Amino acid sequence: MTGLVARDVALSLGGRVVLHPSSAGVAPGELVGLIGPNGAGKSTLLRVMAGMQPPDQGQVVLEGRPLATAGRTWRARTLSFLPQDEVPPPPMHVADLVALGRLPYRAHPDRARDGAAVTRALAEADLLALRDRPASRLSGGERARMRLARALAVEAPYLLADEPVAALDPAHALAVMDVFRRLAAGGAGVVVVLHDLMLAARFCDRIVLMHAGQVAAQGRPADVLTDAALRAVYGVEVRRIEDAVIPWRLAGATE
Repeated sequence: MTGLVARDVALSLGGRVVLHPSSAGVAPGELVGLIGPNGAGKSTLLRVMAGMQPPDQGQVVLEGRPLATAGRTWRARTLSFLPQDEVPPPPMHVADLVALGRLPYRAHPDRARDGAAVTRALAEADLLALRDRPASRLSGGERARMRLARALAVEAPYLLADEPVAALDPAHALAVMDVFRRLAAGGAGVVVVLHDLMLAARFCDRIVLMHAGQVAAQGRPADVLTDAALRAVYGVEVRRIEDAVIPWRLAGATE
């Protein structure tokens, strides 16, 4: 696979294995959902793929280059990372914080281009009306969308997002998934950590299912999100409406 690829990466922290040798990746023009129960290793694998955490073994390759040896500026312009959570924002306005996504271009600033990128990112995150509001006055969901806008402002060809819809209401969650879908349609490679199986099945081209610190299965949603796999990994029975997968009850429970 071309694009961004993790090859047999493994990691131990504090003497405990948190990621067994695992391989996953995303190609240009593809939206990949990284799913699994709490503690499965999703965020760890995503951070390794983003270069935020060096693996103990294996390597990550970005467009044919080992990520560990790639130049910082090139990597920052090519790969954008959206973390799961963040400390309270500094006393800055929303637009100024989103503009931090343009820092990889600070060596050769272009005010018009940077301003246009920030405006596009704010629009995609439905924050144009809040651009001049102090970030400290945002709700939790609005802060999540502000972090998304900052990641989008980089306009990198690869975006890795860790649970970007966890704090959002249904309408904004769908809107954010639409943003990722459009990015992929425009040629970007996007990896999204999700807990919502319905969103994963609805929007993703491929699914990577993790369990107990390793990749249990990966492929098209219909091939990965089987009744047997979801029962084994999540311990739930599901129901299906068209392509949607709905966790319905604990495995073995009766109506």
